[in-house]
Amino acid sequence: MSKPLQKFSESVSGKKSRWVVLSLWLIAIVILTILFPQVNGMENQTGDDLPEYSEARQASELIAEKFPSDSGIPLLIVWQKDYGLTPQHLKDIQALYANLEQNPLDGQSTLPPYHRMPLQVMYDGVSENRTSLVTPIFFDSDTNTETLKENLAVIAEEVESITGDNAFEASMNGNELTARFSGPVGISVDATDLFKSADFKLMAATVILILVLLLVIYRSPILAVVPIIVVGIAYLVISPALGAFVEQGWITKDAQAIAIMLVLLFGAGTDYCLFLITRYRDILLDEENKFVALSKAFVQSSGAIFMSAATVMVGLATLALADYGAFQRFAVPFSFAVIVMGIAVLTVLPALLSLMGRFAFWPVVPRTEEGAIAHAEKKNKPVKVRKENHRFMRKIGRFATNRPWLVILTTGIVLIVLAFYSTQIKYSYDLLSSFPEDIQSREGFAIIEENFTPGELAPVQVLVDTNGERNVDITRALEDLSYVEVVKEMRVSEVDSNLQLYELDLNKNPYNQDAMDDVRNLREKLPAILEDEGIDNAEDAFWVGGETANQVDTADVQMRDESVIQPVMIVIIALILLVYLRAFFTTLQLMVTVVISFFAALGAGWLILHNFFGADAIASSIPLYSFVFIIALGNDYNIFMISDIWKARKSGASLKDSIVAGVAQTGAVITSAGLILAGTFAVLATLPIQLLVQFGVVTAIGVLLDTFIVRPLLVPAITTVLGRWAYWPGKLFKKED
Repeated sequence: MSKPLQKFSESVSGKKSRWVVLSLWLIAIVILTILFPQVNGMENQTGDDLPEYSEARQASELIAEKFPSDSGIPLLIVWQKDYGLTPQHLKDIQALYANLEQNPLDGQSTLPPYHRMPLQVMYDGVSENRTSLVTPIFFDSDTNTETLKENLAVIAEEVESITGDNAFEASMNGNELTARFSGPVGISVDATDLFKSADFKLMAATVILILVLLLVIYRSPILAVVPIIVVGIAYLVISPALGAFVEQGWITKDAQAIAIMLVLLFGAGTDYCLFLITRYRDILLDEENKFVALSKAFVQSSGAIFMSAATVMVGLATLALADYGAFQRFAVPFSFAVIVMGIAVLTVLPALLSLMGRFAFWPVVPRTEEGAIAHAEKKNKPVKVRKENHRFMRKIGRFATNRPWLVILTTGIVLIVLAFYSTQIKYSYDLLSSFPEDIQSREGFAIIEENFTPGELAPVQVLVDTNGERNVDITRALEDLSYVEVVKEMRVSEVDSNLQLYELDLNKNPYNQDAMDDVRNLREKLPAILEDEGIDNAEDAFWVGGETANQVDTADVQMRDESVIQPVMIVIIALILLVYLRAFFTTLQLMVTVVISFFAALGAGWLILHNFFGADAIASSIPLYSFVFIIALGNDYNIFMISDIWKARKSGASLKDSIVAGVAQTGAVITSAGLILAGTFAVLATLPIQLLVQFGVVTAIGVLLDTFIVRPLLVPAITTVLGRWAYWPGKLFKKED
C-alpha cells in the first residue's frame, strides 16, 4: 500500500480528522457565501465574441466612433394584423409613443416622434402587404437587463390600456392585432429569461435523474444521496468563488457556460464518487475493519481519480487558447469546477464514508464471509451463497481478448460509418436560431422576415476610407452586384470626411449560408472597385460589417480555434497519459479511439437531431464544445480501466488475464458512471435552448459510445493484439507470461 496515499486517507477519514475535514468545507461555504454573490444570480456579462482582428468587429467599432449616434440600443416593437393595419391601429401606436414621451422609461434615450407624424408618413414604413410595421425605442447602452425587462412589462401594460387587449400575448394565428418585442433588447431579455429558468430546471432534473439511476443500479437510498451531497458541497464553494472572480473582473459571467458547468459537476462528480465507492464496497467483502477497507480503496482508486480530474481540467483549460469569446469564457469556470470537485471527492467523500461505514450500502450491505455467517445466524436465516463478482463484464473481457480482430473490425466499421455522417452536417451561426420558435424575439423576427425584403433584416455595412480622394462613390458598383437588392444613400462621417458608409440589403435571407458566401465575394471584389475609384492601397481601405459579416468572421475564427485547440488538447492529454502509463502504443491507441468516437458521436448526433428533432443545422460551436468534453471525459474511463489492467499485470497475471481482470473490475462501475454521465448531458435536451439541446445530445452519444463500445470492447481488443508492446517502454514490457 502506498504510504503517502495511506497517510492522506487516514488524515481525511480518521475518527477525529473526518470532522475537521467536513468542518473546513462548511466554514469555506459560509465565508464565501457571506462575502460573494452566487454566480447564477449575477448579470450575464458576455462581451464581444469576435477578436480585435475581426474585420466585422473593426467595422462596428469604427462606425460607432466615426458615425456617432446618440440613439442607443434599439428595442424593436413588431406590429402585425393579418388583414392589414388600419388607421386606428396606427393611432394607437402614436398614443403609445406620446405616453412614452411624457413618461419616459428607465434608461430610455431616444424616442422616434411617431406621435407627431401624419398617418400617411407612418404608412410609408408599413410592409408592402400592409400587415406589419416595426417601430423602435432606444435605450442607454448601460441599461441592465432587469431594467429592460421591467420596461417591456410597462410597454405591454400601456398597449393594453390603449387598445383594450394585450397584443403581446395575442396568438400569432388569430385575427387580432399582435405585437412582439424583438431586436437587440428583446433578444437580450429573452436570452436572460431562458437561462434563468434553465438553471433551476437543469439542476433539479439532473439531481432527480442521478438519484433514480443510483437507486436502480445500487439499490441503496443512502448511497444514492452521498454523491449528491459531495457534489452539492463542491458546488456551494464553486458558485460564490466564481462570483468573486466575476466581481474582480478576472472572468466574464456567461450563462451558457454556467449551465453546462452544472451538468459537468453533477455528471463527472458522481462518476468520481462511484469509482471510490465501488472499490470500497468490493474491499468490504474481504475486510472487516471499515477504516482499513476505506484506506485500501482510497489508495487503489485515488491515483486514477486524480489523473482523470487532471486530464479533464487540462483539456477544458485549452479553451483559453481560443480567440472566440464564447469559447474563452468556458475555460476558467470549467477547469476551476473540476479542480474543486476532484478535491471534494478525495476529502469529503472519504470523511462521509468513514462516518457511515457499511451502513451507506443499506439494505444491500457488503459483508465478509464471517460477517455474513454471523449476520445470518443473528437473523436466524440461511447464509446466502456469495456469487462471483463482475461475472458479466468478465465474459465481455474474455470475448474481447479471445476474438480481438472480430471486435476491432466490427466496432471499427460501426464507428467509421457513424463518423462519415459528421461530414454531412450543416452549421448555423446566429443566436436567434437557438431560441424556441414561440419566444417573443424570434416571433417578431419571423414577422419581419415574412413581410419585409429579406435583406432589410440585417443590412451589410461597407465602410470605405477614401484616403483623401474626392468624388468617390461606389454606389453604382455595389448595385451592379448580383446579390445586392438595394444600396441606401451613402453617408460621409462628420468626424472624418475621408470615411464613407454604405448600407446595402442583400436579395436573400442575410443569415443563411448563401448570404455568407456573398459577403466573402464582396470582400474579394471591393479592392478592384476601390482601385477603379483611384484609391491607393485598396486592400486596406475598406471594412465590411453587419450581421452577415459577423457570421462570416465567426465561422473563420471558430475554424481557427478548432485547428489550434483540438491538436493542442490531444498532445497535452497524450503526454499526461504517457507520463502516467509509461506506455507509448497504449497512449496512442487510447487517443486514436477516443478521437474516432468523437467523430462517430458527431455523426450519430446529426442523424438524431436532423431526423428526430427536425434540425436543419446545428450551432457552429457544437463541434469544439463536444470535442473538448468527449476527449477529456472519454479518457477518464480509459484511465480507470487501464490502471486496473496494469495492476493485474504487476500482480503476476498473464497478458490476457490482466485485460480480462481490468475489464471485469471496472466494467460495472464504468457502465454505471457512463449511464449517469450520459443521462446528465441528455437532460440538456429537455431545455428550450437549441444550442444546449444539440450539445447535450452529441455529448451524451459520445459518452455512450465510449461506455458500451470503445472502453469494454475496442480498447481491450487492441490491447490484446499489441501484447507486450502495449506496455512499451515501461517495465511491464520486459515481463514474460
